[in-house]
Formats: sequence, C-alpha cells, structure tokens
Amino acid sequence: MRASRLVSILLLLQTRGRMTAQDLAERLEVSVRTIYRDVESLHTAGIPLYGDAGPKGGYQLLDGYRTRLTGLTTEEAESLFLAGLPGPAAELGLGAVVTAAQLKLMAALPVELRDRASRIRERFHLDAPTWYRDQDPLTFLPAVADAVWNERRIQVRYRRWKAPQEVERRLEPYGLVVKAGQWYVVARTDGDVRTYRVSQILGLHRLPERFVRPDGFDLAEYWRGYLVEFEARLRWGEAVVRLSPRGLERLPDLMTPGVVTAARASAQPPDEDGWTRVTVPIESIEHATGEFLRLGTDAEVLSPAALRDRLAETAYELADRYRG
Repeated sequence: MRASRLVSILLLLQTRGRMTAQDLAERLEVSVRTIYRDVESLHTAGIPLYGDAGPKGGYQLLDGYRTRLTGLTTEEAESLFLAGLPGPAAELGLGAVVTAAQLKLMAALPVELRDRASRIRERFHLDAPTWYRDQDPLTFLPAVADAVWNERRIQVRYRRWKAPQEVERRLEPYGLVVKAGQWYVVARTDGDVRTYRVSQILGLHRLPERFVRPDGFDLAEYWRGYLVEFEARLRWGEAVVRLSPRGLERLPDLMTPGVVTAARASAQPPDEDGWTRVTVPIESIEHATGEFLRLGTDAEVLSPAALRDRLAETAYELADRYRG
C-alpha cells in the first residue's frame, strides 16, 4: 500500500542516511518512477527531504530530522509487527497493545499520511481463519508466547494422534507460527526441532532455566521446509480419476491445493463424454474415500482398485440405508 511505502521511505532514510532512488526502488520492490512520485508526496507533506544528483547523490533527510514516533513502549514497538493481524494479536493478549501502538503511530504521522493510513484501515480487513471452523482452545498460548519472548524452557502435557496420545515434553520454544488460523510452536526437544499445535497442549509448567536460541535459526525457512516434508509424508500413493466438467470445476472448492495442482498438471484432453482423466496424490484409502465422496457422481476413481472397491462398498451401504 502507498501509505505504508511512504512511511518505509521515511524510516529507511532516517536509519540509513543517503539512498538513491534506485536503492529505494529495489528495497521496496517498485519502479524508480514510483519513488520519484513518493518523494514528491513527502515534500508536499512537509518532510524536509532533499536530493542530490551525480554518482554520489541520492535522497536524504535534513540533519537532525527524525520522525516523532515517541512514547512507544517495548511491547507496543514489538506489537507493530502484528498490526495487520488483529485476530492473532488478540489471541496473544496483545490486542489492546496493538491498538495503543497504532494510535501513537497515527498521531506521529503527517496529516496526508495519516489520512491515507486511515483509508487503508477502513477499506481492508484480514480474517485469516478458514470458514466453518470452531475456535480452538488457546488456554496456553500467552504462556507459550512468553516463553518464546524470554527464551524460557517449558514442560508441557501434549495430546498427539498416535498412542500413547498424552505425552510429556520439555520444550525450548523458538517461535510461533499461524497457519490457516491455527497456532503452532516450533521448539527443540530431545535434540530435534519439532512442531506442536498449541491447541493440543493440555497442561504447561514454566521452568526456571533459560535456553540459548541458536544463532542463525530462521523461523520462516524452517517452516517452509516443514511444509514440504509434511506434504511429502501425506502422499501415500496416487489415484487415477475421471472428472466430469462440473467435477473439474468444483475441485478447487472441495480439495486441497496440492490435489488441485496435481490434477491440473496431469489433466488429459476430455474424452468423448467431456470427462477429464487426472492423477492426484492420496493420503490413505480411508482418507481418500471421504474426499472423493464429496464429489459425488462427478468423479469416478479408476485406480487403485482398493480405493475403487471401498467407494463402491460405501455407495452400496448408503443406498441400502436410504432405501430402507
């Protein structure tokens, strides 16, 4: 958004000193012409900004000028990174803190930038959780977040999917991730870095000792690798399926993005009935049965035979039940 970019230009020049239009364009991923327009807007707003031509030229603020982002507490400054995520911020117990930080930021902006920022807030809203989902219990999320901030070990009682379902774990929490409205804590335990769903924590005890977060640990990079590994574990096998035109159209609404991508990549030309043959990954026979039943008569599984047989058995059972 342009208002955010104008603030970014101002803060970049405040923290880095002189920068060329090309440097600013690369840093903000816009064109040089856009930077020229933004600098003109800052001039109009009364920001003491000037530029020099030549090899050593560039834009810089007048000596001594600083934005008046004063009065922010430590928590408010940290919470600004959650300003675009009101739901998760509230779940972390930082809803009021984010609001206070935004008010102070708005008060410090020039009138033009303040008006633009207000228009963005009035016209855009992010609601991250998926549809038709009850809110997971997040009783221990603030305590987990506190352990992440302060690098404190925690002892948790955790519910997992395999037996034994309830286990005790001593965690060194490195970070928190929100995925589709679900909170996950990335933590080291028993020498390995693993991922735990916060809503499955049944009990938590703060331990007195601290841990040392490893230098260079990149939470975003870890999460990308975790997702790749997670999706690979789900691919138990493949299914060859015929889809009607309506089934192909409904696929993005009923299946996961990985299945949709695979279907589009493997789609063969429609046959004489207009149906398309695709090859998609499946997690298990049981899971795939429920997934393909959602497509009803708009899908026909050709292989594997075990999945085709299971779907046929389920269809017969349903017919008998409803016929009776």
